[in-house]
Amino acid sequence: MHRIERTKPDGRRLLLYARAPLDAAGDAPSPFAEPLRGAPHLRWHPLRGEWVTYAAHRQDRTFLPPPEYDPLAPTRDAAHPTELPGGDWEVAVFDNRFPALAARGDAPPPAGLSIPVAPGGGHCEVVVFTQDAQQALTTLPLHRFELLLAVLADRCADLSRRADVAYVLPFENRGAEVGVTLHHPHGQIYAYPVLPPVPATMARVAAEHHRTHGCGPLAALIEAERRDGARVLYAGEHAIAFVPPCARYPYEAWVAPIEEARTFEDLSPAQRADLARAWKTVLMKYDGLWARPMPYLMGWYPAPVRDAAPGWHLHAQFHPVLRSRERLKFLAGTEIFAGLFAMDVLPEATAAQLQAVAAVL
Repeated sequence: MHRIERTKPDGRRLLLYARAPLDAAGDAPSPFAEPLRGAPHLRWHPLRGEWVTYAAHRQDRTFLPPPEYDPLAPTRDAAHPTELPGGDWEVAVFDNRFPALAARGDAPPPAGLSIPVAPGGGHCEVVVFTQDAQQALTTLPLHRFELLLAVLADRCADLSRRADVAYVLPFENRGAEVGVTLHHPHGQIYAYPVLPPVPATMARVAAEHHRTHGCGPLAALIEAERRDGARVLYAGEHAIAFVPPCARYPYEAWVAPIEEARTFEDLSPAQRADLARAWKTVLMKYDGLWARPMPYLMGWYPAPVRDAAPGWHLHAQFHPVLRSRERLKFLAGTEIFAGLFAMDVLPEATAAQLQAVAAVL
């Protein structure tokens, strides 16, 4: 993997990645000349015992622009710059102009509230998968998935070295139905100043399982799913994709290396190549299920920063949300207020449907 770094006029960082050497010449364009004013902050939720982040400046972010004003397309006219240059890069990463988390000192948290507040801290980045806005992650070649995994390893390692980062979460939201504000194929990386509730619970459960059984809970689940096979969508030498027997969403799928790995950096080239195949297989099955793009939420779970995290197992979770105009699942009162999910379809049934969809890589 090859990488070059540039700085935008408003001070934000731009990183360009490719499998072949890149031309280091050229500028780092930006639609914005001045640095962003304002900063996120955290407020404590006294009943849930967790932080909530506030970033009012995000109300001004770009929202579903027409194709000719795509900010993630390469710049074609210097008088009307986008976020990205032209050139032969394959994947681009830049600091989010409208971050939900950021370490800025120009807007301190409000004073006088009845609950604790704290500076936002952390960092947010945008990951652009391709220069072509007409493509989707599903249609990209396997070597692009491998490159993306290498990029995520680079970014997670870099962000984990920051003193104000406790957890790094790469994710993708696909489709306006799930709140995407830009159609151009892209994902995001959030580097949190605190360990969020979900990975905190996962770390605690993994440590307990490792202490009792000598391995993590996902490693044990993968071994069982490989033996059973009823819910497996992809079974490679080094990676697996399956509908979890505990799925909380219809057509939910998980992708993971078979052997435990804490972070993207821990993956061998063979694991990365097979994980890329598992990742793309899931997306091809989603889009083939109803012969149309499937909106979804996807998140990768590396281990917490500066935490031994015994039993932790790197993996991705995919949560499809819509089929045409028909929502696959609304969050109901039991899920929103109690946190107890209720499913109306069995994982075995959705796995069988996805297994029947051909995914020729």
